[in-house]
Amino acid sequence: MGASVGRSSSPPAEPDGRVLSKDGMAALVEVLLRRGFTVVGPTVRDGAIILAELGSADELPYGWGVELDAGRYRLRERPDGAAFANAAGPQSWKPFLHPPRVREWSADRVEGELVLTADVTAPPRYAFLGVRPCDLRAIAIQDRILTGGAYRDPVYEGRRSGALLIAVECTEPGATCFCVSMGTGPAAGPGYDLVMTEVVDGDGHRFWVRGGSPEGEEILAELPAPPADRETREAARSGVTAAADRMGRTMPEADLRELMAGTLDAPRWDDVAGRCLTCGNCTMVCPTCFCVTTEDVTDLTGEHAERWRLWDSCFDLDFSHLPGGPVRASSRSRYRQWMTHKLGTWHDQFGSSGCVGCGRCIVWCPVGIDITEEAAALFDWTSSGAPEDEEVAP
Repeated sequence: MGASVGRSSSPPAEPDGRVLSKDGMAALVEVLLRRGFTVVGPTVRDGAIILAELGSADELPYGWGVELDAGRYRLRERPDGAAFANAAGPQSWKPFLHPPRVREWSADRVEGELVLTADVTAPPRYAFLGVRPCDLRAIAIQDRILTGGAYRDPVYEGRRSGALLIAVECTEPGATCFCVSMGTGPAAGPGYDLVMTEVVDGDGHRFWVRGGSPEGEEILAELPAPPADRETREAARSGVTAAADRMGRTMPEADLRELMAGTLDAPRWDDVAGRCLTCGNCTMVCPTCFCVTTEDVTDLTGEHAERWRLWDSCFDLDFSHLPGGPVRASSRSRYRQWMTHKLGTWHDQFGSSGCVGCGRCIVWCPVGIDITEEAAALFDWTSSGAPEDEEVAP
């Protein structure tokens, strides 16, 4: 399976769709709530644009953008009042589909007998409003990992099966975005129920909306949205095309799978290990990382116990712990494991890259380690005639 990067091919021609006004966006949220969905979308809270449950469209981040860089995130006001002209925030949709903490079962001693009770709490039926193309691809990747194989995750499957995905194409990439390099944006790929592109120009503030599933088409039919005019469609397409030329980061134009496999002994791993805190922030904010561990807890009486499933990280020293000690004891080996798996051996396991180019790992790294910069350094090392007889460090 190839892993080369570069500009994605042109998407197929879109349907004409409809035009939704700002008032129509309010109607969309009302329709979703009336249909019984728990609506989750971007909103401003605690100095960031986060994902949270919405009670109305008024809670969307109208007039707010972001300034991003390695290890840096700041809100900034926008004069145009756009709702979705901001890059990926600290959360992906992963916590809603693959929660960081899940109780799997509890056990109680009742009259001398052990009674086990599975946790079968019914999940909410989510409507995700504002799914970026990179996150849309990330959801598709997690679908394949957590529901597409022999061992299906019932927690993820239960939450994902009823979820409605409303994608928003990107017209304002951030300084750390590189979705074009990974072929995941800024235009939305398949998998959405509805997709919209925001347009703010001399003709007003509006959204070009198209259906992607029967349910999405039904919802669109309930909205006060006239057929899209040619000017709106062209303005929307132009905004997405322009965004592709304004990516803040790029991956080297190389086969990343081969690059990772051929640079295991590169001195760059020592350089990045000297900066990496092995805190695991990159895995926590990554929309595709999925590793978990389990933890058993009991109360003081010993009469009640619970098993919890928790997110885990390959940066944790205990992640690879065996009876003889951890397999990857050094920060060098742990960072190398994460990056070479994400960009390389993920292809062997799941048939695609594990990176979607959202840039969150760059922004939320406390010391500003940049995965695109590290990949470029490895590429430069191979291009400069790297020695082939060095011993691979652990």
